[in-house]
Amino acid sequence: MFIGDEPIHINAEKGSIAPLVLMPGDPLRAKYIAEHFLDNAIHDEFVIEEKNVANLRNMLGYTGFYKGIRVTVMASGMGMPSMGIYAWELFHYFDVEKIIRIGTCGAVKPTVRVPELILAQSAYSESNFAYTFDNYDKHITYPSNTLNNTIMETAEELNYKLHVGDITTMDVFGPYIDYDRVLNRIPKELDIMGEEMEAFALFHIANHFQREASCILTAVDSKFSKTVLSGEERQNSLNEMITLALESIIK
Repeated sequence: MFIGDEPIHINAEKGSIAPLVLMPGDPLRAKYIAEHFLDNAIHDEFVIEEKNVANLRNMLGYTGFYKGIRVTVMASGMGMPSMGIYAWELFHYFDVEKIIRIGTCGAVKPTVRVPELILAQSAYSESNFAYTFDNYDKHITYPSNTLNNTIMETAEELNYKLHVGDITTMDVFGPYIDYDRVLNRIPKELDIMGEEMEAFALFHIANHFQREASCILTAVDSKFSKTVLSGEERQNSLNEMITLALESIIK
């Protein structure tokens, strides 16, 4: 195995990333959080090269202060391979202690309405991500119980409605396929509330490093509803998720 002294995908100075990290998938959402929630945010540009494609893609990260506590917000990109790269480098090279993924999902349970929040108590996936990583051959990964409990307590303090249950992490964007076919293969004892694309990998990498990770999701669509959020509604609902994550990670 080759592990160099410097990260390959995160172009940041040692010490410029806080031990507490929020990870949205979208780089522009990271920028939005820094501009609207963090004080004195400094910007580092994270760049990866897409091989066989003659262009560069920016992965944005910002470090600032939330209520006087230093926090970094950094994008993960889409899918487990991208999340796996950035989470691994954050834990290995920058000694990050906690990561909360904040993302969107499709609700697959009728009790979860758009735009309510879900806290993942496990992530189920048919992916071989973990098996390839270190021969982990199970299909479920788990978040930090300690961090999850803090998030639940904080949601209660803020009077936020928070569903707590299992989610599924998929290799394919759910709305583009008949994902009922996939859902029907999931063990019935799991209480699947939403489907997304990154949490399984984040939990596995965090557990490998014996660090803490959790995932809060906003349901932005549902197989049981034709509700479509306006731009303002989507932003406001994401603001609730962002606030919950920030308030939780600083405790």
